[in-house]
Amino acid sequence: MKPKVYIETTIPSYLSAPLSNDLRVAANQSITIEWWETRRTDFDLFISEFVMVEAVLGNPEAAQKRLKIIEDIPSLSVNEEARKLAKALMIEGPIPLNAEIDAFHIAVAAVNGIEYLLTWNCTHIANAIMRPKIEAVCRKQGVEPPIICTPQELMEG
Repeated sequence: MKPKVYIETTIPSYLSAPLSNDLRVAANQSITIEWWETRRTDFDLFISEFVMVEAVLGNPEAAQKRLKIIEDIPSLSVNEEARKLAKALMIEGPIPLNAEIDAFHIAVAAVNGIEYLLTWNCTHIANAIMRPKIEAVCRKQGVEPPIICTPQELMEG
């Protein structure tokens, strides 16, 4: 059985966007494209309704590109356990109330036993300061957290 990866919205966003003029963002886009082309088949990929909600936002043409990328990826359901964990991540822990969807990305991945959460959201999700706090809240709620990482961190294995 392949390891499971939850694809957070920044991944299809980086895959579909024109190459950025910002060197760091352009490097992250290139890494994402490389991961997508060389490593994604080593994993079973999943999204949730929250990825779909975020993917349709913004420029309609860009939204269509994002939706095309994720169209064949199975979507995990959002159950009461995920809602409870998302709330705990915001109330008890590291995720601010204004980043509710970020809490749901983590919660849906965790309650569904997903091994990896792949993201470039280094503000609220893939953040070295927040990871231990996220993991502690998940474990306190009785679920094992996913390994939160960027495509660069999931490149080799």
